[in-house]
Amino acid sequence: MGKCEQCIVKQFNSLKALTKDELVRISGCKTSMTIKKGDVIFEEGETINGVYCVKDGICKLSKLSANGKDQIVKMVVKGQLLGQRSLISDESSNLQAVALNDMEVCFIPKSEIINDLQNNSKFSFEVLKEMAHDLKEADDVIVNMAQKSVRERLAEALIYIHSSFGTNPDGTLSVLLSREDFANIVGTATESAIRVLSQFKKEGFISTIGKQIKIENIEALKRVE
Repeated sequence: MGKCEQCIVKQFNSLKALTKDELVRISGCKTSMTIKKGDVIFEEGETINGVYCVKDGICKLSKLSANGKDQIVKMVVKGQLLGQRSLISDESSNLQAVALNDMEVCFIPKSEIINDLQNNSKFSFEVLKEMAHDLKEADDVIVNMAQKSVRERLAEALIYIHSSFGTNPDGTLSVLLSREDFANIVGTATESAIRVLSQFKKEGFISTIGKQIKIENIEALKRVE
């Protein structure tokens, strides 16, 4: 998959703060792998002894609730890191990571990168900034769940996917999510997500091609209350 010091992906995460020599060393110990759509990268409760750098593809991070329902907490895309908390804490993962499409990732062992975290203050600061950003996003999710309707949350989810991941040549969203996934993103029952998506379709906000969704009026989605 190439050398870390030459990889453009590092510019989108905290690895950009490492020196060339540090990147060369990490490149020699990383493990490159292809993960198929639907495969589990790591399980909730699993100990992650390193970080995954996403070179291509998208995965979802979800939490299993007491009633057995998944809550999608975040989607991780090309250029981002998975498992950064494992560098600082010895706690097992509280989330499950599953590939939403075919992915290419590089796994960097904790034993190799921990010295950089301790000795390179710029790298440590970048890791902390990314973790702080994750906490801010988690706060926003909590507020949205408490204060916004399912219609508002689902409209925002569609806009987020459109702006973050783009569209296919036919205009459909490039990330194919099941109706259950949409429900798990906004924290509602699958039946409710299906009903709201049907309402959006009748109102002309979206259209569908099979399981694919195409946004027809993004400004209308932004005005949903």
